This record gives sequence, C-alpha cells and structure tokens, in this order.
Amino acid sequence: QVQLVESGGGSVQAGGSLRLSCAASGIVIDFYAMAWYRQVPGGERELVAVNHGDGRRDYADSAKGRFTISRDNAKNTAYLEMNSLKPEDTAVYYCNARYLRDFWGQGTQVTVSS
Repeated sequence: QVQLVESGGGSVQAGGSLRLSCAASGIVIDFYAMAWYRQVPGGERELVAVNHGDGRRDYADSAKGRFTISRDNAKNTAYLEMNSLKPEDTAVYYCNARYLRDFWGQGTQVTVSS
C-alpha cells in the first residue's frame, strides 16, 4: 500500500518560514518525480514545485525565489522549504509522486496571517 504522509504545516505570520515534509512508503521515490501542489477552498489544485529526480526542478512563478523543493532518496522523503511566506500562500499543500501514475498525500494546512 502506497502512502505519502505530509507534515510541517501550520500557522505563521507573513514573512515567516515553514518546511513541509512528505514521507513515502510503498514506493521508492528514486524513480518518481516528486511535487508539491496547493489548493484553496473552491479553487483548483495548482502546482507549486516539482523535483524531477534527474536534477531538474521547476517552480510556479509564485514560488520562485521563495520556495525550494528537495528530496532525500535515502530517507524516501521529499521536502518543500517555504520562506518569505505571504497570506496568499495560505492553502492545503499536497505531496504528489508521479511515475506512470499519480499518488497523493492527504494534505497539510498552511495558514499565513498578515
């Protein structure tokens, strides 16, 4: 059974930082592109950042310069370091693993207050 378990969400003030973690089990993330998405109530799930696993990383324009996606294959875990957080970053953040098919975590809430 594949599980992606996110952690590290919470409430911070604008300008603060959070580090999200995504611990995977049932898969070996070495073979997967690992990504973070976010979704606000009533909105569509949007891509925040993706680590392709071959060294390439892509970011949404809103995340460039502030967020850093990384992975530790030995720990089977992906991360999203978020700095200079803004109220508009408030959302549920989801971890995604993709290789031929998608796996999703349950999401972790990030709330940024002004």
